[in-house]
Amino acid sequence: MRIVKMCALAAAFVGCLLLTLPATASDPLTVKTDKGKVRGKLSADGQVRVFLGIPYAAPPVGKLRWQPPQSAQKWKGVQDATNWGNRCIQAHPFDDMVFRDPGQSEDCLNLNVWAPAKHHGKLPVMVWIYGGGFIAGATSEPRQDGVHLAHKGVIVVSMNYRLGIFGFFVSPELAAESPHHAAGNYGLMDQTAALQWVKKNIARFGGDPKKVTIFGESAGSLSVATQMASPLAQGLFARAIGESGGIFTRPQDEYQPLAEREKTDSAFAREVLGTSNLAQLRAMRWQDILAKLQAHEGRAPFWPDIDGWFLLEDVAQIYAEGKQAHVPLLAGWNRDEPWAGVTRFPTRVTPESFRAEAQQEFGPRAGEFLKLFPAQTQVETDRSAIDLAGAKFITYSTWMWLQAQLKTGDAPVYRYHFMRPSPADKFHPAGSGAFHSDEIEYVFGTLNSRQGAHWQPADTALSEQMQSYWTNFAKTGNPNGAGLPEWPQYDAADGFETMNLDATSEAKPTAHEARWEFLRRVWEGKEEGP
Repeated sequence: MRIVKMCALAAAFVGCLLLTLPATASDPLTVKTDKGKVRGKLSADGQVRVFLGIPYAAPPVGKLRWQPPQSAQKWKGVQDATNWGNRCIQAHPFDDMVFRDPGQSEDCLNLNVWAPAKHHGKLPVMVWIYGGGFIAGATSEPRQDGVHLAHKGVIVVSMNYRLGIFGFFVSPELAAESPHHAAGNYGLMDQTAALQWVKKNIARFGGDPKKVTIFGESAGSLSVATQMASPLAQGLFARAIGESGGIFTRPQDEYQPLAEREKTDSAFAREVLGTSNLAQLRAMRWQDILAKLQAHEGRAPFWPDIDGWFLLEDVAQIYAEGKQAHVPLLAGWNRDEPWAGVTRFPTRVTPESFRAEAQQEFGPRAGEFLKLFPAQTQVETDRSAIDLAGAKFITYSTWMWLQAQLKTGDAPVYRYHFMRPSPADKFHPAGSGAFHSDEIEYVFGTLNSRQGAHWQPADTALSEQMQSYWTNFAKTGNPNGAGLPEWPQYDAADGFETMNLDATSEAKPTAHEARWEFLRRVWEGKEEGP
């Protein structure tokens, strides 16, 4: 009898919650999209409606392998949206990636929606693009769950997009069959297709299609910068957030032109897969392709390319000409990006070896370099080695993105520096610092998802603060709000200040600008500022 009463009370509780949901349907957990109805579920706390694994494009299989995403087929009845969809095929996921989905498949173009159960009016929308070097990642990672951000009065969307050879393969035959004479960038076009789905459908979940923010980390951040540069994505979002990543990097690391990629990708396919013939490649089982990639030494080098359609020219040139999306931008990076602290360097960098490497790399400019990256003591050397490695890895490119948008973007720019060293966890030993990807759990409010970490109250407070900054930006294009340290714009009028996110967050004049200008002169071969 007691169990029966408890069940009755639980049912009544859920029923009351459902009565508070938007009166858009008799069943608020069932939403009609442009392709058919989906039924989601309530989050564990009953405050968020969760819809998982919604198809936003047709499965890219058979003849659709290495094609732009095609429209999903309509379905009859109500499709279950309470479980994760398959993740896209990836030969080399990273060690710290934890997935909750059924597994990998070519049939992976699905997305998820987290919508507050109670709200008034249309809500801003935040569309997340995961990182993973364009070779790994999935929306089902616990650290990227959208429930906590939805508590802040936004709708969160995340999509799976094609990766590696399945997302970015280029060949002359692919270009020849394309009406645009383009090839590659299928993973990026998947992201755009998901944004088009949002534009068509998000109002039915309570969202405002005119207030869409795209945000991402690492390759997801590169994707944000690239979506801003693509004519195919214009008008699909109103704001952008980049966490550790931009494609404004050293010339040798930029997206390659289509003609170059046709040669390198075809050669790779012949060597590793046994053929570069398109019909034969499409006839291969994805499991066989995956097995060959996994047996190959090293990770396959498949990235976006300048294809003449999704990207009309080099990304940096698009920004220089002011042809990118003119939307507010919030971007930055973490203090210890390249590795999890000096304790994980294969060989500890000594002052002597660092100075010798500086002489070899920078030649007659080594003296100027060492004034900016000092290496007289071991402590100085450790810090300079991390900072230089971080610049080569991702921080310099992010800085260049900020500079480019500041110059031609015609919209506010905000810059951050994530400073808080994280505790040790299953994947990162003590002393790892504020490493690459470290901020994700803070942004999503998912600290408890990190296995083995022992968080402090300051971490919880910083996470709450960052969630507020990010969602405020999504709502208004300005991260500031009640109870938060003031975050000035990153511009001359405000002294080019950066928000330092730490146990005590505060905005300060940007540090080490001379470093970035020096590296720009060396790596870009330019003497004037961007």
